[in-house]
Amino acid sequence: MRSTVLLLVIVIFLLACSSPPIPKPSGYFRIDLPQKAYTTFESSCNFSMEVPKYSKVNVFKDRTGSDSCWFNVDFPRFNASVYCTYFTVNKDVNELVKEAYQFAAKHELKATALKRTPIDQPQNNVYGIFYDIEGEAASQVQFFVTDSTANFLRGSLYFNNRPNPDSIAPVLDFVREDLLKMANSVKWNISATQHE
Repeated sequence: MRSTVLLLVIVIFLLACSSPPIPKPSGYFRIDLPQKAYTTFESSCNFSMEVPKYSKVNVFKDRTGSDSCWFNVDFPRFNASVYCTYFTVNKDVNELVKEAYQFAAKHELKATALKRTPIDQPQNNVYGIFYDIEGEAASQVQFFVTDSTANFLRGSLYFNNRPNPDSIAPVLDFVREDLLKMANSVKWNISATQHE
């Protein structure tokens, strides 16, 4: 009986090895994207905006322990963060816009294209530029918005892994919509903008 089982195993082994192995094609993990839903983030820095419900806002503290105007909108599910900074304009809006432009332009070395989309929300006194940076740049999406006299907000998306346009494309497209919503939903605190 043992010799029959052993013979059967050897025959199966030889038959299985007669054809060359076929490698599996490379692929990526399936990504389940959540339903789009937003909530209002009220900043202590003179503005509010809509952020995705599946994100987490982390506000940094200053030296006194108060909320600073630096915060991240984290997407733990996608291993990504939007680094945001709010500035009070003090007759330096041109310098802030120049810095935002230079910050986006730094990524052009690795980028295959840099697309600029204007943000124009006159009903909320919000104007700016939304940057799409294609290719293997470290930050694929950036934006800034301002009212030109009192408020300036800048945001940059980073994935916490090596940029690979093919593997992050579905998530990047999904999160890009969220950043566009965030930038277009900014509302300045009325008391902050009345000192024009």
